[in-house]
Amino acid sequence: MESLNKSSQSGIKGLFASFVGFLRKCIFHVLSVGPMPTHIAFIMDGNRRYARKKNLKEGAGHRVGFLAFLSTLKYGYELGVKYVTVYAFSIDNFKRRAKEVQYVMDLLDEKLEELLNQKSILDSYGVRIRFIGNLSLLNESTRVATEKAMAGTAKNDKAVLLICLAYSSTDEIVHAVQEACNEKWNKLQEMDSNERGNDSILATRAMTHKECAIKLADLERHMYLSGVPDPDILIRSSGESRLSNFLLWQTTYCHLYSPAALWPEISLWTLLWAILNFQQAEAYLEKKKKLA
Repeated sequence: MESLNKSSQSGIKGLFASFVGFLRKCIFHVLSVGPMPTHIAFIMDGNRRYARKKNLKEGAGHRVGFLAFLSTLKYGYELGVKYVTVYAFSIDNFKRRAKEVQYVMDLLDEKLEELLNQKSILDSYGVRIRFIGNLSLLNESTRVATEKAMAGTAKNDKAVLLICLAYSSTDEIVHAVQEACNEKWNKLQEMDSNERGNDSILATRAMTHKECAIKLADLERHMYLSGVPDPDILIRSSGESRLSNFLLWQTTYCHLYSPAALWPEISLWTLLWAILNFQQAEAYLEKKKKLA
């Protein structure tokens, strides 16, 4: 009798899951009638506050937050979003207590391994992982884990997950300026070596200095997110409206959405409301882009 009850409960759960899945597909189909985002970025804020709110052990909020991240990732790719960017760890976060930083790094190593072992979400949606940021700041084990994750998903080409780790927007901009300057300097050195013995050195040098002036395109080519379209929507959980040094260069015409829910509380409905708000603002945002 007990086994019969368990079988019945399992059948009911299966039917309910099928119904929820069908309902979700219907909602996604209706939503897709309007303009859909290509790129959504997330600031996953509120893991520590969630742990305090629920009286959980220190660090437990990050574990629950990882489950919210997986669900949100799945819903995004089901909706046809090609690029998802998440702010996993800021350069400023290294200033936190060493124990907390190490916990987050260990959790990241663990979850990356878990993702690669299961690969259900990554392979079913063809997701390639890219890590963005000053990865030289990471410890060796985390750096190895990121390289393994990127290599393990390199052949996937339908969607991209960009994980900003040891990242800040100001660091990205400084990096781009430095790389652009180095590139131009090397070009000048090469031209100078070719001009030796030439009677028109001064005229040629004036021309080359003009050609070697750093342009906007030079900086964008050396950004960490080079080749990735700017985000259409940036969602920051916990009701905060600050960008916190995240994608400052890329969010000029981005729709910002700040739900009150802490990151572990983020749900499908949060994502749907963000897209609905974006669809209402999309015409205005496109108009602003054209006027720029």
